[in-house]
Amino acid sequence: METNRQKKIGGVIQKDIAEILQGILRDNSIKGILVSVTKVYVTTDLSEAKVYLSIFPNKESDRLLEEIRLQQHFIKHQLAVRTKNQLRRVPELNFYIDDSLEYIDNIEKSLKRNENPIENRDLLDKRKKS
Repeated sequence: METNRQKKIGGVIQKDIAEILQGILRDNSIKGILVSVTKVYVTTDLSEAKVYLSIFPNKESDRLLEEIRLQQHFIKHQLAVRTKNQLRRVPELNFYIDDSLEYIDNIEKSLKRNENPIENRDLLDKRKKS
């Protein structure tokens, strides 16, 4: 269970990383791709942060996640500049794809085809766990 401090720091990191990523996309003139930071989980010792990203369209997600991981040090530096008065040390950033929207979309598609995923659980793919 997250403490209030972890939640607050996660919220600050989430807001700032979203702005940093939007700036990177804007500076590189990348259009037609929407990146949002859905959740940030910070460890109890504040040394590591898991950043979950939702990327639309989904077909671009793997390529874009790899590019974000390559610029991880730049993003961490930008985050340190923005949070210098709030955090002593910026946690290590680990980026993951948040597949919850894709999972919900698969459920909706199954329900529209008159298939019942509750009775037959094999109709839906198993959700990936990070």
